[in-house]
Amino acid sequence: MTTAQEERTTGDLKQLAEQAGRDLEDASALEILQWAAKTFGKQFCVTSSMEDAVVAHLAARAMPGVDVVFLDTGYHFEETIGTRDAVEAVMDVNLITLTPVQSVAEQDAQYGPKLHDRDPDLCCKLRKVQPLEQGLKDYRAWATGLRRDESPTRANTPVVGWDDKRQKVKISPIARWTQDDVDAYVTEHGVLTNPLLMDSYASVGCAPCTRRVLQGEDARAGRWAGRSKTECGLHG
Repeated sequence: MTTAQEERTTGDLKQLAEQAGRDLEDASALEILQWAAKTFGKQFCVTSSMEDAVVAHLAARAMPGVDVVFLDTGYHFEETIGTRDAVEAVMDVNLITLTPVQSVAEQDAQYGPKLHDRDPDLCCKLRKVQPLEQGLKDYRAWATGLRRDESPTRANTPVVGWDDKRQKVKISPIARWTQDDVDAYVTEHGVLTNPLLMDSYASVGCAPCTRRVLQGEDARAGRWAGRSKTECGLHG
């Protein structure tokens, strides 16, 4: 027996996303996630880099037991893996860890060591983009922690939009939030955060490509510092 969720065509989903983006622009993050849970059910998941667990916490309130997808690239800080393990232990979520086809050692054997230094776009493709595309194949919609204030490339992020590359609905429930909003939510709800955020890391990615930020720099300045690269490819 098919459900209405399963019967939606790609065109239906795109239209639904664009309409929801307009209708929910002024809705709270929790209301946006409640809409996602009601609309997509088990065909909806949350992705988390484990910089913090704010969106995972919000999604668990909207949909207890929600799938939370984490990309283990093999290059994460120990603190990031620890945050993931803590989230799985204390939150009402179903934690799913995705891994690349190749281990770091296997990638080094094929492409040479430190591919992230020589061709960071290819490294991100192999260790992030491809695993996520495989991991999202059974979902119709996914949520991210993107915020408009993080960088100029994210300034127009819709709260609900269409992920044309993956042909899925992409939900960014805290797109309108500021860092102050995030901090307030963390304090109010005692949400887990990556310890590196207390050590001048404003955005936490893979260890070889992430540094502390300096005073006055935007939150993404510590990612791929000294390069024109600003995104890993997961978000366009």
